[in-house]
Amino acid sequence: MKSILETDELGFYGEFGGAYIPELLYPSVQELKEAFFKYKGDEDFIAEFKHLLKDYVGRPTPLYFSKKLSEKHGAQIFLKREDLNHTGAHKINNTIGQILLAKRMGKTQIVAETGAGQHGVATATVCALMDMECTIYMGAKDIDRQAPNVERMKYMGAKVVSAESGSKTLKDATNEAIRHWINNPDTFYLIGSVVGPHPYPAMVAYFQAVISEEIKKQLLQKTNHEKPDIVIACVGGGSNAAGAFYHFYDDENVRLIAVEAGGLGIKSGKSAATAVLGKPGVIHGSYTLLMQDAYGQIVEPHSISAGLDYPGIGPLHAATISSGRVEAIAINDNEALNAAQLLAKSEGIIPALETAHALAALNHCEFKKNDVVVINLSGRGDKDMQTLLNNKYDESTF
Repeated sequence: MKSILETDELGFYGEFGGAYIPELLYPSVQELKEAFFKYKGDEDFIAEFKHLLKDYVGRPTPLYFSKKLSEKHGAQIFLKREDLNHTGAHKINNTIGQILLAKRMGKTQIVAETGAGQHGVATATVCALMDMECTIYMGAKDIDRQAPNVERMKYMGAKVVSAESGSKTLKDATNEAIRHWINNPDTFYLIGSVVGPHPYPAMVAYFQAVISEEIKKQLLQKTNHEKPDIVIACVGGGSNAAGAFYHFYDDENVRLIAVEAGGLGIKSGKSAATAVLGKPGVIHGSYTLLMQDAYGQIVEPHSISAGLDYPGIGPLHAATISSGRVEAIAINDNEALNAAQLLAKSEGIIPALETAHALAALNHCEFKKNDVVVINLSGRGDKDMQTLLNNKYDESTF
């Protein structure tokens, strides 16, 4: 039986995926595809990847049993602590993998996009580690609301370029990064999520698969079963969710829940809930679900979280949500703020606003008493402190 994770030769997960790229980019994408499929099975490459994840990133990350959340929701709730990685999020897993690939391809210049800044920080980190030139595009709006991450990128030697077009957020930063790549074909584009032309979605999911690989081993130690009943993760482009779901996609006994940003509400016109509002279309090189108007023009997304403020989702998520294998839940801004405050006050853990959306999904689920639930705590909330302080939460939640 074919795995959900397998694409066809053109990079499609069923209806979604592919490589919709300008002719000028074809040689670069083909070169990347050949390198990825060559090195993903190379023993030396895998050994160096695992070595850096262990000794540089600090993996494995803990799987923490949250007694208070478990009591509140009547299930066994575990938090996969990706926030404890070096740089504070899951993004470093992927940047380690891609920078090793870039090194083997003989690349010395890296370009990337970032929304919340965590991918930008992770990219600046590995470029400093490998002594590579680094250019990062970031929306002007995100530069303002994620100032601490901007300073971290610059401090490590990265050049941060403001994207001034459109909504001045992640979509526009990605547009600018792709333009840079077209104009500088010898550059390696280190993409941050399971989006873009094939092989990027498959490649990023592969590098993030370490998350679910560890979950299986850790659950076996803690519960005597390596498979949870439910896995919950937030989705913008969706790399942390792809990693958390990776080793469970083909087991339909494991319920998978992707949590999107509902913004001010699904019907408000200020949302990023692509699974609900999106229709098939092409964005940033792949055919996927995309928020667009009747004329095919992109509808600007909104979320209080810069990392979820994206009008599309990765094609793997589009395929699995459309097929019903993965459930999609939309969480609004206020629900995310409340969930962040609850975790901070009850467990002493301040989550990223992206992660807070996944935590808020607990209020939308019904659990059996013995259900084992894993929430991917994809990042820490240092970068979001000003937003958290500037916005009120509902004390009746606690």
